[in-house]
Amino acid sequence: MLKRSKVKELLNSAVAGSEVLVKGWVRTKRESRNIVFIALNDGSTINNIQIVADVASFDENLLKDITTGASIAVKGKLVESQGQGQKFEINAESIKIYGKCDATTYPLQKKGHSMEFLREHAHLRFRTNTFGAVFRIRHAIAFAIHKYFNDKGFYYLHTPIITASDAEGAGEMFHVTTFDLKNVPLNEDGNVDYDSDFFAKETNLTVSGQLEGELGALALGEIYTFGPTFRAENSNTPRHLAEFWMIEPEMAFYDIKDNMDLAEDFVKYLIRYAIDNCRDDLEFLNNMINKGLIERLMFVLENEFVRMTYTEAVAILTASGKKWEYPVSWGRDLQAEHERYLVEEHFKRPVILTDYPMDIKAFYMKQNDDGKTVKAMDVLFPGIGEIIGGSEREENYDKLLKRIQELKLPEKDLWWYLETRLFGTVPHSGFGLGFERMILFVTGMANIRDVIPFPRTPRNAEF
Repeated sequence: MLKRSKVKELLNSAVAGSEVLVKGWVRTKRESRNIVFIALNDGSTINNIQIVADVASFDENLLKDITTGASIAVKGKLVESQGQGQKFEINAESIKIYGKCDATTYPLQKKGHSMEFLREHAHLRFRTNTFGAVFRIRHAIAFAIHKYFNDKGFYYLHTPIITASDAEGAGEMFHVTTFDLKNVPLNEDGNVDYDSDFFAKETNLTVSGQLEGELGALALGEIYTFGPTFRAENSNTPRHLAEFWMIEPEMAFYDIKDNMDLAEDFVKYLIRYAIDNCRDDLEFLNNMINKGLIERLMFVLENEFVRMTYTEAVAILTASGKKWEYPVSWGRDLQAEHERYLVEEHFKRPVILTDYPMDIKAFYMKQNDDGKTVKAMDVLFPGIGEIIGGSEREENYDKLLKRIQELKLPEKDLWWYLETRLFGTVPHSGFGLGFERMILFVTGMANIRDVIPFPRTPRNAEF
């Protein structure tokens, strides 16, 4: 029995003259008097394989039912292509239709479609060249993440999706409950009686696996998480999602410099992996979606990242003479416009900023001796701004407790985190990389909703 071959295999390594079986979806069909040409794609590559069918050899009604979007199986002989653009084509000997596709109602036709139109038809957008390329690259980068950390001796730790802690202290979380929302039980004080809820306490979808990740690092040495995180932030922008994926390594005995070294090496590895393994898809996106994409990827690979303090960055921005949408002054958080200026105009290289003001960073970051700044680090990329945020973590119990109290965070929910600073505490560091931000950069797409299969955004949980 003839075994199915994938289009990618046939185009890359097959030998002309062999009998082959391919299955996939019709991208286009064109007809001459005696010959029908079918472009077939099975998702294994951006490239189609051309099926050549002799009209006289096939039933007229069968050929009529082969339309854009239809799924078919083709048996035939692999031959060297007579046309330009591909090495091989298939002379069809038999064709089977699995699923017809009504050409009058099928939303995806040969003409180009807007990204907004494709978001409205997200159940079908995988079939387009653009989204096929994006999601093959997404897969490759996901695999590369695991390979990178595994090869370095890190352990993959599954941190909880349901948690009682707010790692960022922002409070923008989705609540988890089994309560009947029409009849929520209240206690004597008139507050929600969480004691009768499933977990007997207030719980949420996680905003970060970091705090739990630190627990693993303080025993296993070096761990990483890679999982979904959630922010109930009402930000309807091309840069924000309510559900997204995060990669968060945590490393015992790493100081801030070790952390920066790892972050730079990590993102360069991912970009190199994409260039080495997704060339066809990247070239398509470079030609059709974002001119200069490959050049920008090489720019990051070929340059050492500039390292400087937040204070130095503020001085550069203040002296630039540019008019900013958001004011620049010491103590304010930097915005994407500031970050991109540093990378794209001033240094013309990726930048890692360190030593941010304590008041604009999370409670767990290690405090510097100046009493004003913390050992934070943000990695800034062209086109995106911040792509990684991290820090050396505060390992001193007294300092950490004081900071939690200053910010009025609930000690009762963080007792276990504090306790790690009493039992064999060590210097340790980590960072978070938003997976979709990374995919956005590597693919050159403009909207973060177009690099995740099923985007979750305010007022949108379709598909």
